[in-house]
Amino acid sequence: MEFYLAPMEGITGYIYRQAHDKYFHTVDRYITPFIAPNQNRCMNSREKQDVLPEHNQNMAVVPQIMANQALVFLKTCQELQEMGYSEVNLNLGCPSGTVVAKKRGAGLLGELEMLERFLEEIFAKSPVEISIKTRIGLERPEEFQKLLAVYNQYPVKELIIHPRLQKDYYNKKPNWEVFKEAVRDSRAPLCYNGDLFTEKDYRQLVDTFPGLGKVMLGRGVLVNPNLIGRIRDGRELSKDTLYQFHDQLFREYGEILSGGRNLLFKMKELWFYMCHVFTNPDKYYKRMKKAEKLSVYQSAVEAIFEEQSLKEGYNS
Repeated sequence: MEFYLAPMEGITGYIYRQAHDKYFHTVDRYITPFIAPNQNRCMNSREKQDVLPEHNQNMAVVPQIMANQALVFLKTCQELQEMGYSEVNLNLGCPSGTVVAKKRGAGLLGELEMLERFLEEIFAKSPVEISIKTRIGLERPEEFQKLLAVYNQYPVKELIIHPRLQKDYYNKKPNWEVFKEAVRDSRAPLCYNGDLFTEKDYRQLVDTFPGLGKVMLGRGVLVNPNLIGRIRDGRELSKDTLYQFHDQLFREYGEILSGGRNLLFKMKELWFYMCHVFTNPDKYYKRMKKAEKLSVYQSAVEAIFEEQSLKEGYNS
């Protein structure tokens, strides 16, 4: 099985990827948070920093692009190829209302003619291979049959399917019945994405789809950065490794973010997920959230590591 880390805007950038690869080294492929090109530029400075080759050494990284205009998509592909990338991922899955209103991300799924024209041009002219990350439709599961018929017309390197509708956001359970249709009918190789939080979730998936060769994990890895190691070989998570992982993130975010407030915001965002790996995390996480000084935040971090254990199933 190949394991991918899902793109999560503001979280899984190059600093997170570097630290995760150093301390856990379990991800086969990282998909970057999306690049959103426009008529004036392919990438802003933050997006360019995220995909610079020197920030992604010794990792398999695929830049993700969110666009609905072929010209800007292709210009971005060209720039990424010049950086050394041979593949990009097209975002057709972002469910955000503001994104969908602009007919980007999952919003393009409701415009089949526009989608076909877009795919026709980018697959005809792209200098790099293109994989697609998609949802199964906007409002009804039945939409997926027509979407898959569109995808099957093109040489999609890989189809990463999050089997939820756009309107579901991250609610309801992923629709495995629709994913079965993809397993049966997709011409492109498939990767599954959606609600793989624990080893048990993963085992249930592969028992249901025994021929599946690729899965993408997101929030489950943010909670337990060792989740893939646990799945692969029963590897245990240690507090010492987790502490070192945290410290590298804290140190390196501190080097690029201006001011303690921005650093605190970034670390609190990570602890929203990571606190759940500990027993009784609530009072510590509450202290972190309320912290307005780095010293207060660091005191709360030290306390949770000293006073709490890792939950059963993460370290045993």
